[in-house]
Amino acid sequence: MPELRFNPLLGTYTMVAANRQNRPHLPKDYCPFCPGSGKVPDEYEVLIYKNDFPALSTEPEEVSSGSEFYNAEPAYGKCEVILYTSDHHSSLAQLSVERIKIVVDIWAQRTSELAKDEKIKFIFPFENKGEEVGVTMHHPHGQLYAYPFVPLKLKTELDNCRNYFLETGSCFFSEMNKVETNEGKRMIFENESFAAYIPYFSDYPYGVFIVTKTAKGSLSEMNETEKSDLAEVLKKITAAFDKLFNKSFPYMMCVHQTPVNSPEFGNAKEYFHFHIEFYPPLREENKIKWYASSEMGAWAAANTLSVEDCAERLRMLI
Repeated sequence: MPELRFNPLLGTYTMVAANRQNRPHLPKDYCPFCPGSGKVPDEYEVLIYKNDFPALSTEPEEVSSGSEFYNAEPAYGKCEVILYTSDHHSSLAQLSVERIKIVVDIWAQRTSELAKDEKIKFIFPFENKGEEVGVTMHHPHGQLYAYPFVPLKLKTELDNCRNYFLETGSCFFSEMNKVETNEGKRMIFENESFAAYIPYFSDYPYGVFIVTKTAKGSLSEMNETEKSDLAEVLKKITAAFDKLFNKSFPYMMCVHQTPVNSPEFGNAKEYFHFHIEFYPPLREENKIKWYASSEMGAWAAANTLSVEDCAERLRMLI
């Protein structure tokens, strides 16, 4: 049964979910997300699908660590799958801006709805694309996890942005947007609401950030124009990815927004902007940028390509 085991070395939780071992792995003649499977409607545009193998549940079983030293808690939360289209052979990059806007709308709606549950602390839409990042179903889809804690990477970002705000009186993301816009060499695309660039410190060669230009902390704060602008920049960036090596480009796409039901981060949007971080594993057409011992074991990242050169390649493709 799923459970949350506290890691006292890092001050965060590990989701232990042995039930996920039973997930189908790249089935060749069956897809539960395709019409005709019996699991989805015969026709749909964008669909929220209940995760069949969730790591978190709103009705978790009680657990015990069986130890005075360790601590375990019920795996409370929510895991959802968001199907972008009924077309098995499509992708986010191939959808129209209008269709991507529907996906963004659903992210925003689910963020607002799940935030009503006071046990939920962080809402995280994301997409894994490609076998290189461990995808087990090729049908175009993303996921959304609602955690009962603020995950460590997000907490680290929030803490550092808050420290910058306290030291300087400025929002880190506003300053980063300004620097990247002025320097220009890492900028890829921008519209009225968003800037897309590979930040100076990126640890992935094509690690694009999409950052809101205004003090918006979450999807639920965005108006219709901003959501349409986000759909446009998502289309531009993912389409450019596919042109890089003339192949479907793998990536991890991670939506970072402000926590919910977390008084310690109650004023977070003063110093933290909604943004999307891409982690694409390819450094060349058939070469992986591995996250190996130094990266995983020491959190000491190394980027093997020039950020500025990568940004120029993407910018030219757009």
